[in-house]
Amino acid sequence: MNEHVHAPTLSERADEIEEKMMHDLAERIASKSVLFGMADGKVEIFDAAAFKAKNPDKYFLMGADPRLPKMPEKPTLIDFFNNRFASLNHLLQSATLALKNGHSEKIVLACLLHDIGVASFIRCDHGYWGAQMIEPYVDEEVSWAVRMHQALRFFPDPSVGYEYPQQYINNFGADYKPEPYIVREYERAKNHKWYMSARLICVNDIYSFDPNAKVNLDNFVDIIGRNFRQPEEGLGFDDSPSAHMWRTLMWPTRFL
Repeated sequence: MNEHVHAPTLSERADEIEEKMMHDLAERIASKSVLFGMADGKVEIFDAAAFKAKNPDKYFLMGADPRLPKMPEKPTLIDFFNNRFASLNHLLQSATLALKNGHSEKIVLACLLHDIGVASFIRCDHGYWGAQMIEPYVDEEVSWAVRMHQALRFFPDPSVGYEYPQQYINNFGADYKPEPYIVREYERAKNHKWYMSARLICVNDIYSFDPNAKVNLDNFVDIIGRNFRQPEEGLGFDDSPSAHMWRTLMWPTRFL
């Protein structure tokens, strides 16, 4: 054993990680968003100048990240399910339960899509993010329901057997109270014509957390085909108000 071999310093380890990353990226430099750093408690921006100074012959990534599953030229919702959504089980369980309960295809689709914000993007206000992503492609009732489940899930409705989830008490504490904007959203939703559509997401949501459940996306391909307006150009390339969100999922480490 060579006693003179020293452990790498933090700087040396960082250099090794950067070198491996660029090798994996075919000699391109991937960038990270400010939001990425915030998840680690850091409010800082990717130091492009420093990376370029250390690697003057390298270019920043301006396309697909080769470390991620390759997306087709004209991606569909199914492609995003298979290649960009980190977890499908809960979404498929919720939609399967809605289907077994005899709900309409709109409700089944809403259950299938209600947490795509979490599965692909961000947890905070995921109902709002998810609704914005799908709004150009689904019936208005579906996107409204996805948006409003963000608030309704915190409030019981005995008429449909929905109680405040024990899981929330376990996760957030018995003294947690929803923020005022959530309370206001709930009050607005209570008398809306589509209230029950959003409420049914909550009902089919809370009973859909079985890690051993056997579910399959193939069971919903036809429902997606009938109820999700797939753009001919591909999601992200159709110039819709949310196309940029789908492109961000395709190219999350693109420099600009």
